[in-house]
Amino acid sequence: MKAKDISGQAPGGRRTKLAEALPLDTPFVVQIFPVYACNFTCHYCIFSIDKKKHGFISDEVVMDLSLYKKCVDDMTAFPHKIKVLRFVGIGEPLLHKHIAEMIQYAASKNIAERIELLTNGLLLTPPMSDKLLAAGLSRLVVSLQGITAEKYKEICGVTIDMSQFIDNLRYFFHHKGQAQMYIKIIDCALKDKEEERQFFQLFGDICDTLAVEHAVPIHSGVDYKTILGKEKMPVTQFGLPVSEVKICPQPFFTMQINPDGKVVPCYSFEYPQIMGNCHDQSVCEIWNGKPYRQFRCLMLDGIQNVGVVCAHCNIIKYRLFPEDVLNEDAERLKKLYGTDE
Repeated sequence: MKAKDISGQAPGGRRTKLAEALPLDTPFVVQIFPVYACNFTCHYCIFSIDKKKHGFISDEVVMDLSLYKKCVDDMTAFPHKIKVLRFVGIGEPLLHKHIAEMIQYAASKNIAERIELLTNGLLLTPPMSDKLLAAGLSRLVVSLQGITAEKYKEICGVTIDMSQFIDNLRYFFHHKGQAQMYIKIIDCALKDKEEERQFFQLFGDICDTLAVEHAVPIHSGVDYKTILGKEKMPVTQFGLPVSEVKICPQPFFTMQINPDGKVVPCYSFEYPQIMGNCHDQSVCEIWNGKPYRQFRCLMLDGIQNVGVVCAHCNIIKYRLFPEDVLNEDAERLKKLYGTDE
């Protein structure tokens, strides 16, 4: 196997100790949520439940290209490059008909150290791969839902030509140049250790890194008791021990721009607060604005004090990395995040 198995590790590589870097004048991560739609209905995902039960997600399904370009132009004003500009969200980014142009525009403005895209891979045809690579994509993350067509039908509700699917992934890998490719699979998509072995055998030579990640209970409304099966020692999505979260680190290093231009401070599907709107504010203005600062100050008093959404959120509980823990630095950071009028 040529690829490196990074199961149990941070998939993006070595992480900065967050407390030592704060406050940030430039976010580490900006997530672009390009399209609120998916071609899968995976049974552990929000798309497996009735859309009426999703709650508010976005006023628009598809991000307008002109709005996106305005956001990228705004990001050129940050003092430093963003570490990661990531195309992801509640849905499949490759469904956006301008996705390659979006990547190319960001690359041309040189706003990020890395431009990455997360996909289920079904739409990753050779022509699509050519477009993404020519546009300047730095890293592709492919999330698998099984190693057989039968498993895809069971989990995602789609019929897939597995042989063609693997050939398409192989095409990207063999033409990727300096780009990186990460292939991951969720543990509930593997029947046993033999299927896990087959996963590494099938995909170990057509990517740079790969891993088995863990299904975790992060979406309200999804019946995880059936999906996760028998009780086991709880671990995070990345296989690390689950620990109590006193302070959510996400608002301190990340922002997500939704299809309608609204900015949220984390990856939760039930937004704790809207931080601003890119239609009438600049991205930098929102990042440094009063709502974000006040939200961070509240968070430093403890996740339970921020509001109902944060108090009941499982996202960070099951995605926390040790480098992001801020518990011991709360009092010092409060002085740095004073909410000036």
